[in-house]
Amino acid sequence: MRPHATTHHIPVGIGLRRGALMREIEEQRPDVDFLEVAPENWLRFGGPVKARFKALLEDYPLYTHGLSLSIGGPAPLDMNFVDEVSRFLDEYRPVLYSEHLSFCSDNAHLYDLMPIPFTEEAIEHVVARIDTVQQRLGRRLVLENVSYYSPLASTMDEQTFILEILERSGCDLLLDVNNVFVNSVNHGYDPFAFINAMPAERVRYLHVAGHHQVEPDLIIDSHGAPVSAPVWELLEHSYRHVGPVPTLLERDSDIPPLEELMGEIAQIRRIAERALDSQAA
Repeated sequence: MRPHATTHHIPVGIGLRRGALMREIEEQRPDVDFLEVAPENWLRFGGPVKARFKALLEDYPLYTHGLSLSIGGPAPLDMNFVDEVSRFLDEYRPVLYSEHLSFCSDNAHLYDLMPIPFTEEAIEHVVARIDTVQQRLGRRLVLENVSYYSPLASTMDEQTFILEILERSGCDLLLDVNNVFVNSVNHGYDPFAFINAMPAERVRYLHVAGHHQVEPDLIIDSHGAPVSAPVWELLEHSYRHVGPVPTLLERDSDIPPLEELMGEIAQIRRIAERALDSQAA
């Protein structure tokens, strides 16, 4: 790994996707600090794919961000799946295991991340499931705030819901800055105040991504476009609040050449430097 000539070093990574992006990373060994994968997309691979994966991990630390835990789902936790993830984590020793504060299954997998109603009953349900998973894995979960679109049958706001889960469960937070911005536009709240309300000491990780603006008051969290100017501004604010937290550039669709992604990674580093230098001044 090549060191960065910076005053404040913030680890910045990208998601590893099989296909053209993986080949570019293998060939170019870009100046990123880590790679992120969804364990369920890799845990059953062997042979050449596993060998290529392990070769990359000789050069890059690994972060994991799961898709299928369904921590808020109504169906019982899939403990066989949790055990599969546990074996993956034991084998590859990632820096952390993160998931989504959402659900994605009931009697079948829904292939989407569904929001949880913001209620006391849901908090109790989620906290109990977090405790079960943390004990089974022997590690602390890191959960991401998710984007949502339809009004929920809720008795509290999103901010209160997240804070209560963090307080009662002992899990940590993956703060997705783009999701905060998307929800702030779609549901009419102040994204800067939302960031300020999150306990800085519990934020282990940041995500930043692009989105699709459908209407002035409707944004779709697509992860398929460059990061927008308002999200860059909110990211800078986030660094001032949480400090030098590892940050992932997410791109899940319409993935451009690696060179273009590296331009956005350079922008993350510039923003982090500016934010942290202003705090030190």
